[in-house]
Amino acid sequence: MLIAMKPLRLALIFALASVSAMFGPAQLTGSVYPQQSGYVDAHGVLIYYVEFGKGAPLVVLHGGPGADHTYFLPWLLPLARTHRLIFIDERGSGQSERLQDVSQYTIENMADDVEAVRVALNLGKIDLLGHSCGGVLAEAYALKYQQHLNHLILNSTFASTREMNEVLAREKAQMPPEKLKRLNELEQAGLFGKGAIWEHGRYPEEYETLAWGDGYFPFLYGARPDANYDPKNGNAPTNWELYREMWGSDGEFVIDGNLKSVEYLDRLPTIHVPTLIVAGDHDECDPSLSREMHEKIAGSKLAILPNAGHMNFEDQPEMWQKAVNGFLSGS
Repeated sequence: MLIAMKPLRLALIFALASVSAMFGPAQLTGSVYPQQSGYVDAHGVLIYYVEFGKGAPLVVLHGGPGADHTYFLPWLLPLARTHRLIFIDERGSGQSERLQDVSQYTIENMADDVEAVRVALNLGKIDLLGHSCGGVLAEAYALKYQQHLNHLILNSTFASTREMNEVLAREKAQMPPEKLKRLNELEQAGLFGKGAIWEHGRYPEEYETLAWGDGYFPFLYGARPDANYDPKNGNAPTNWELYREMWGSDGEFVIDGNLKSVEYLDRLPTIHVPTLIVAGDHDECDPSLSREMHEKIAGSKLAILPNAGHMNFEDQPEMWQKAVNGFLSGS
């Protein structure tokens, strides 16, 4: 068998040599993006970060409040080809330090944490992307540290808690009547301190399913509903104490925690860095909010993605990447 195969092997060698002569030596196309993680001591609070990628630094801020950076992955990975991505877990969230004094969980303090990360990692001027409540944080950073920004991306967010509460009330009213009735009953009875002692600090499971399922899901997805989405704990914050301090204790459809301080509309005209505002066409943060921010920030770009909800980078990944990369590259 070996002798019989020898002419075939020679023929293969000659064929490969011919291809090499025609097209040149084979090129290795794989690129390596080493990942680094660590902690920055930001004013006495340890902030966890993960970074990888090549290019200008792009800091990414998660929502919640009280989620963590992991929900961006793997959807934002393509940006690593053109940017040094820096994801952080905001104070009290994910792998960052938790605080006994919950009054220290504020958007204003978190903006200072972002600045501490920028300085500690020697990033120089940064591009900044914030999604959902992270977009509110990106606004707060821009209003205080605009001189350290090259680009600002506000993704599915709001600039007025008063207006966001109006949106949430409209979304709540669209629930199926029997589901809405039961949700209101649970809210009126109080959402915390129920069940076993270990359940006292979080929503009852029934409320989670109603609020994050029947209530929110229609505004989260469009083209690509996530089959892994679980309204029971699947949307829960990593830190309930932080969530109650910032969002409030009266349910999903009213913000009455310290996020009530977010009334930035009159200050948005002071933002002069290149800004992109992105939303889904049926976003939980209604696209009307994005249009208003676009009107307030001179020269800003607006991208409303069709058939997309709050998780538009997952719903319409190619459109989202094209909008974001095009903006950052200036094309």
